[in-house]
Amino acid sequence: MMDERVDILDEQGNPTGASCLKSEAHRKGLLHPTIHVWLYTKDGRILLQQRGKHKDTHPLLWDVSVAGHVSSGEDIEWAAVREVQEEVGLTISNTDLKPIGKVKAIHKIAEDFIDAEFHHIFLCELKVPLSKLTKQESEVEALKLVPLLQFAEETWGMARVEKYVPHGTEYYKTVIKELKNRI
Repeated sequence: MMDERVDILDEQGNPTGASCLKSEAHRKGLLHPTIHVWLYTKDGRILLQQRGKHKDTHPLLWDVSVAGHVSSGEDIEWAAVREVQEEVGLTISNTDLKPIGKVKAIHKIAEDFIDAEFHHIFLCELKVPLSKLTKQESEVEALKLVPLLQFAEETWGMARVEKYVPHGTEYYKTVIKELKNRI
């Protein structure tokens, strides 16, 4: 896994002017920016990614279509476009991204690993079949399209907590409500 530099954010998600290696940010629990892109189809399905078995956090759990860190100095939307290309092999433009919010999330993974991030969340319509996507072998175990209703039932209140990354009920409710408005 690449240990890129990330910008450090304050408690409100504003840049502090400092940056460090991602591993240091995780070791010290420093807030830094990430992107989440939820890909959906007009017929009411969303793309889920099963995290790779060698991931530091939540290996083999189902998660957002595409997620990744924003490199130091990188534009948030450009990071989202880059990560979509890297993780699922789909070329999009920043105009395809529909921002739906920014969420602070802090997860203590271990004594020396605190994931402290501001997730910049986007929706993006998936206009190609699943078979046209190419998963990034080092990061992604599997991809699948699931009906939004099934996803809502499984994440609303975290009914299937053993299956999904624990982003929290409010996070999932926000995503589901925004997706319903577009499908």
